[in-house]
Amino acid sequence: MNYWLFKSEPNAWGWDDQLAKGDAGEEWDGIRNYQARNNMRLMKIGDLGFFYHSIDEKRVVGVVEVCAEIHPDSTTDDHRWECVDIKAVGSFPTPVTLQNCKDDPRLTDMVLVNNTRLSVQPVTPDEWAIICELGGYTAP
Repeated sequence: MNYWLFKSEPNAWGWDDQLAKGDAGEEWDGIRNYQARNNMRLMKIGDLGFFYHSIDEKRVVGVVEVCAEIHPDSTTDDHRWECVDIKAVGSFPTPVTLQNCKDDPRLTDMVLVNNTRLSVQPVTPDEWAIICELGGYTAP
């Protein structure tokens, strides 16, 4: 299993929107960055990801699961853009902020800490465990 982080502007698509989709999940569409798209190409069903509210909040608020592997993005006719589908797994009891991550010396190499603009990014197993610990999250 691999781990990921999915960033979204909460006013465009927030955690509550993701939760409302239930087990059907939702296409993670609209990504127009090659590195983010290539990360999605590596995803497998069952991979887990952090759901991260960007812009003003800058915090991990929940966990999602990849429920459909890479396929054409339905929001464009441009064949270069693909996406995966994700479904909500659980909410973080305590959201973990970007500042929490920057302040934790165990996370100095995390992509989020060093490249805050990348919208879909990998997370190492150690980083996953640390952020879950910081947020008081345990798998359901």
